[in-house]
Amino acid sequence: MKKTVLALCVSAILLPPALSRAAEPDAGVNVEASPDGAASAPGSESRNAKKKSPAQPADEATLGTVSVVGKLDEARNQLSPDVGSSEYIIDKKAIDQLPLGDATPLNQVLLQAPGVVQDSYGQLHVRGDHADLQYRLNGVIIPESISGFGQTIDTRVIDTLSFLTGALPAQYGYRTAGVVDITTKSGTGKDSDNFGGEVGVTGGSFGTLNPSAEIHGNDGPWSYFLTASYLESDIGIENPTSSRDAIHDHTNQLKSLGYLSYLLGDSTRLSFMFGVTNNRFQIPNNPGQEPVYQLDGVTDFDSRDLDERQKEQTRFGVFSLQGILGDTNYQLSVGQRYTSVDYQPDPIGDLVFNGVAGTIGRSNRANTLQADFATPFGDSHTVRYGLYVSSEHPTANNTSLVFPADADGNQTSTIPITIVDNAAHIDARTYGLYLQDEWQLSDKLTMNYGVRADKVDAYVNEGQISPRLGAVYQLSDTTTVHAGYARYFTPPPAELIAPTDIALFQGTTNALPTNVNAETLSERSHYFDAGVSQKIGSDLTLGLDAYYRKVTNLLDEGQFGSALIFSPFNYAHGKVRGVELTANYEHDGLSAYFNLSSSRAEGKDVVTGQYNFEQDELDYIATHWVHLDHDQRLASSGGVSYDWNGTRFGADYLYGSGLRADFANSAHLPQYYQINLSVDHTFKNVGFGDLDVSLAAINVTDRVYELRDGSGIGVGAPQFGPRRGLYVGIRQTF
Repeated sequence: MKKTVLALCVSAILLPPALSRAAEPDAGVNVEASPDGAASAPGSESRNAKKKSPAQPADEATLGTVSVVGKLDEARNQLSPDVGSSEYIIDKKAIDQLPLGDATPLNQVLLQAPGVVQDSYGQLHVRGDHADLQYRLNGVIIPESISGFGQTIDTRVIDTLSFLTGALPAQYGYRTAGVVDITTKSGTGKDSDNFGGEVGVTGGSFGTLNPSAEIHGNDGPWSYFLTASYLESDIGIENPTSSRDAIHDHTNQLKSLGYLSYLLGDSTRLSFMFGVTNNRFQIPNNPGQEPVYQLDGVTDFDSRDLDERQKEQTRFGVFSLQGILGDTNYQLSVGQRYTSVDYQPDPIGDLVFNGVAGTIGRSNRANTLQADFATPFGDSHTVRYGLYVSSEHPTANNTSLVFPADADGNQTSTIPITIVDNAAHIDARTYGLYLQDEWQLSDKLTMNYGVRADKVDAYVNEGQISPRLGAVYQLSDTTTVHAGYARYFTPPPAELIAPTDIALFQGTTNALPTNVNAETLSERSHYFDAGVSQKIGSDLTLGLDAYYRKVTNLLDEGQFGSALIFSPFNYAHGKVRGVELTANYEHDGLSAYFNLSSSRAEGKDVVTGQYNFEQDELDYIATHWVHLDHDQRLASSGGVSYDWNGTRFGADYLYGSGLRADFANSAHLPQYYQINLSVDHTFKNVGFGDLDVSLAAINVTDRVYELRDGSGIGVGAPQFGPRRGLYVGIRQTF
């Protein structure tokens, strides 16, 4: 099989440019890959390296914990295809090379992949979509958390991360803009001892303190991995002003994840995976605001003294039985995830400035069942099939203080009244089945075709049959092409839907702009994707990818209320298109990469959630194509890294042409860029193990740039990018 290298161009604040995205033939690096071109960073093995060969039982004389675990890991990898899609892989070695190492937030690890655009509140937009990311841990879907500011999954848990975009195979449903498939660290591996771990701390500007610890080990059939971290910072959410220091923006974040497994034999493994996240945020203040309403007994209130807070919690647990039965690889998983967001207003300040002070609580408990199987047929077919079932119990409780008002919205009393708007609880159920065949037609051509069937029974009952088709062709030793088509069905996130009783707020200062209140619908789309990668010489790789998506009931989200929680709504029609260019150079200790993406995402005619819009805006959107609020015409990232006698020097940048703003998203914000520098050195055999020391300078030019200006559809407040910060990281292994 010809070796190919799929370029890696994913970075955090500073990603070492190990690879770009385009596929390339073997250039001397130690990489194995499948015919579709997917590959991993140098020094790590691609999850597809042996996908075509069914796992065989090891010889009993040499069977040990490591060999059994390796065989089962390989068998689990065979459950997940990627033919026709675009894939990026980062292993823990690449993460260790980041300027902040594994202290880098997960969203920033993904940020510099082509087609990924940053937004406020830690949001990511992939190929013109609003969020719509699916997260998997060891192949298991982890139901999404309620949108907030903090990240649920800590980068420290990652052994290998595979990021898939484009026309995905039939196995992947529901959240389809991108699939973040993480293989977690474990207590067993070729580099693992019976017991080990590391402790570290990252600290620096803006009161940042981020200690962490992890342990791993194994004992006979048992193995385990546990990590925990704590973050304290004075920049928890983007600053709403251009000043260096935000007002009232402290955050405390605690994350932990554990993995425990037990070998039931040489072909079966039982595992339990769990995680806990507890994040608390102060809502930053924008000084100099003028009061709009009058509150009895209050003559003056400075907006810099507002005290609004938000708490976000997520916890999950998953039991999995994974193994090999004959020629069939399988994994059966049952799990539960609980997530909640609680917003506490400043009762006086919110009434004075907004005319409403709402205490808002959202939560969702999801129970899941997932089963995946892969069976080879002959030498050229691998049939994959499975199911996914979830039962969710979302709740939305709102208690608001508002002022009475006349028909024109003018305040008629300075004494507030209380309105309770608690949504009726429902059971939201999702059912999905898929069947697909990966067909190796020749040593150059691989095709994956299949179909999935989905049904959602929630606020509305909907379903769809979705065909998928993808192919990869090795045109020559230096050229690989791929193409794919996918029919997608994307239900709205049940945890974000909070039915509102519009009548309750009529005659108050929180009266909604319109009285239309249609139920949020599932998005349906046709997705087309094609790309080519070209190797030039032994060190340079180029890649080009184009996509087009035609959408019905396009899903978008906006922050319409006082709490920083997103609410979904639909455009009747949508169209998304784009082109991505990548380049990668690697020679000896020098690496460099460059990504450029052009995208256009538009919608027409708001058909759900109309009560969040002013009537003139609704009327305009009904007859005009408008840019989505997260549409950004150009996005680029790039970097260079050089290893000099064990010391790595790095520099990278981010560029954006600006997100949308103003009436019906008719304008965009100014373009921006951010440059980061880093240096890192590992001292071998210091103390109990290796000692790593790093220094990072973020936004080294201290450029002031605005991500949001508070205008546009569903945009509630301005946010600015980070100011210059210096950070030192120290990590000791044992």
